[in-house]
Amino acid sequence: MKKICILSVISDVYTDQRILRTASALSELDYEMIIIGRKTSSTTHHLNSYNYVIKHLQPPFKKGVGMYLFFTIQLFFQLLFFVIKNRKNKILLFANDLDTLLPNYLISKIFHLSLIYDSHELFTEVPELQNKKIKKKIWETLEKCIVPKLPFAITVNKSIANWYHNKYHIPFYVIRNVPSTPQINTIKSRTDLKLPIHKKIIILQGTGINIHRGSEELVDAMQYLNEEYLLLIIGGGDVINILKQKVIELKLHNKVMIKDRMPADELFHYTANADLGISIDKPNNLNYLYSLPNKLFSYIHAHIPILATRLPEIEKIITHYQIGMFIDTHQPEHIAEKIKEALHHPEYPIWKQNTLKAAQDLNWEKEKENLKNLVLSLK
Repeated sequence: MKKICILSVISDVYTDQRILRTASALSELDYEMIIIGRKTSSTTHHLNSYNYVIKHLQPPFKKGVGMYLFFTIQLFFQLLFFVIKNRKNKILLFANDLDTLLPNYLISKIFHLSLIYDSHELFTEVPELQNKKIKKKIWETLEKCIVPKLPFAITVNKSIANWYHNKYHIPFYVIRNVPSTPQINTIKSRTDLKLPIHKKIIILQGTGINIHRGSEELVDAMQYLNEEYLLLIIGGGDVINILKQKVIELKLHNKVMIKDRMPADELFHYTANADLGISIDKPNNLNYLYSLPNKLFSYIHAHIPILATRLPEIEKIITHYQIGMFIDTHQPEHIAEKIKEALHHPEYPIWKQNTLKAAQDLNWEKEKENLKNLVLSLK
């Protein structure tokens, strides 16, 4: 009897590093991996270098209620197809975030299958839902109906785990979103990457560069910095077009460079060539207040100090390892001053050195053992 894990996510599989790391860990437990994601306008075309079956669903709508409805229906029948096809084998369902949970839960009940739920964030507290009461209520109702009945649930940090536990009275295990230790022997030079050689490069990266994450104020802050500095933004999100328009309106072409999201291995070269990593989410919703962004760990593994908002989970890491400093407000002038202060701080070399120790502690090679032990505990 083979062991098969069907892993579902609504994002593009190839750019979701938590999905790929989870699949890799389960493969080490001899699970054959079937990964179901969603084809988006930014889905990259890869040769499948992973030894997984990868399926991208394509709802007829790109966003909104229609997209979620059709994706849920498509995912249900795709899971149904895969489970029936492999019904003689041992099957584990792995649902990532609330927008894949319903079809996974239904299939798990119909076929009596084990299910693990991985909540990457406080889904019902994302800022995109806060002014949409009906949508928020629908997601909250769905969460309330299913989550208390789940046998195994995981999330990305202790603050979120405690929030879920207090609300639904079930344990949430913590599997942090830390990257694997990079297996890159030679970092490309700034010349190779067409980056300016002599400027101080500040980087903001991520697949969720969205509203209330400080990116608009960060671009505005570049008005108050001279030509010595370059802001490099790499990734995607719902404010990227706004940022591009700001660059045009404020005539910041020589100070701001924006690149589309890219595979992690390619992105790492850019991150490692930067001088300062930025993570300045605003604590004006619970999801961001308790966040522990992937980019924080990416900066650590690229050995660059960090300028961040003083959020609980982020502050713990930056303070413990002494690898950066914090902003106090999101006023653009203040952000600009803090960027200058960080890059010319007398402890900057110490922060940079300390990232080496942080990277030794905060890596997927260690973190995945917690996930593997959880999966091994399934009956």
